[in-house]
Amino acid sequence: MKTLFKLLTINILALIVAGSLSAQEKAASVNPLQAYYDVKDALISSNASTAGNKATVLINAIKANEKTNASKVLRDKILFDAEHIAESKDIEHQRGHFASLSTDFYALVKAVKLSEEPIYYAYCPMKKNYWLSEGEAIKNPYYGNKMLTCGKVAEVLK
Repeated sequence: MKTLFKLLTINILALIVAGSLSAQEKAASVNPLQAYYDVKDALISSNASTAGNKATVLINAIKANEKTNASKVLRDKILFDAEHIAESKDIEHQRGHFASLSTDFYALVKAVKLSEEPIYYAYCPMKKNYWLSEGEAIKNPYYGNKMLTCGKVAEVLK
């Protein structure tokens, strides 16, 4: 009976450790650029709750990715804005932090290669802010459906 109990305890502990490792592996496997795009897409949809959740994924991806340690100052600025987006339920507040997040993320992708695919750096003349996009089509995260196609591609990073 004691042997059976020990085996069960060992198996349960092994499952717990494996579960936490897979969570760590998941965070490490999320590309910070893709996590950024997911925040952008939530803002395009004007969904503050999803933007907050996706910002949490972005925070974890930034912390888990070795490449983002290239500049501690830049990394900390990105985390600051991502944390504000994650904590807020006010879409306009989130969009305000997304503007500075995007500026710092642009500097990060210029310094560190996070994608083999082109990255489109788009500009919104109404907000006078930029954002990164995975496609050339303009979908403005600062206005959502109000002005979805307002903007232009300012630069393509390859």
